Amino acid sequence: MSLPSASSPVVGVFDAGVGGLSVLRAIRRQLPGAGLLYVADSGHAPYGEREAAYVLERSRRISDFLRSQGARVVVIACNTATVAAIKTLRELSPDTAFVGVEPGLKPAVALSRTGRVGVVATTGTLKSEKFQALLATYRQQAEVHLQPCPGLAHAIEQGDLDSPQVRELVQRYSSPLREAGVDTVVLGCTHYPFVAPLFQAALGPGVQLVDTAEPVARQTVTQYLKMHGDLPDPAVPAPVHLYTSGDEATLRQIAAQWLDFPVTVQALPG
Repeated sequence: MSLPSASSPVVGVFDAGVGGLSVLRAIRRQLPGAGLLYVADSGHAPYGEREAAYVLERSRRISDFLRSQGARVVVIACNTATVAAIKTLRELSPDTAFVGVEPGLKPAVALSRTGRVGVVATTGTLKSEKFQALLATYRQQAEVHLQPCPGLAHAIEQGDLDSPQVRELVQRYSSPLREAGVDTVVLGCTHYPFVAPLFQAALGPGVQLVDTAEPVARQTVTQYLKMHGDLPDPAVPAPVHLYTSGDEATLRQIAAQWLDFPVTVQALPG
């Protein structure tokens, strides 16, 4: 299988597992002519339950791999990895543009009619200094209810979005937010948009859901222009290669279900 050469501009994307495919999908819509490389670090997931030093080391290794394949724009499609690694990665690789993600509190507060906003995310994201600083910015503007969702990203990672386990977890974590009367909920993990219909059903039709895939994709376009000067020809769709440190068959199955463009799947080298 041919890979993009180091001279061909590509965009690298990585996550602890398959959740970042929601971001990859949005980037593909914005940059159909750009080659995309995606790493699902499923063999080391979930990052939200790992120590920060471990997440940083995995992020560094994956970033180095993506850069070796020609990526000069790297999207960290994981809240936990963004918090743990983006500052260090920018220092280590100043020739690369790193785009991170964070829970979309700003748009959620703007959308809320009642000023009661919920955030569903991993425990690690909600406890992080970066998120707490973000939260402090909006404490005076809205009543923000934080709901950690241990186990949900891992359950989604198995690929069956309609499994009894996934449904039960979504119901369990939605219940306190319903009781709090929130009218807007931030999907603060890149895995969660794939079960957005379950959250919508559990929270009710009057609750708006916010995720960050589209803003991240727009930021990726901006960084691509800065790094490469112009955009690739959208009339010539570029290849998309997926790598995983976990089971290739599982990633292949999930990609077929969740993505509407062709991809190749192989093991992450090393």
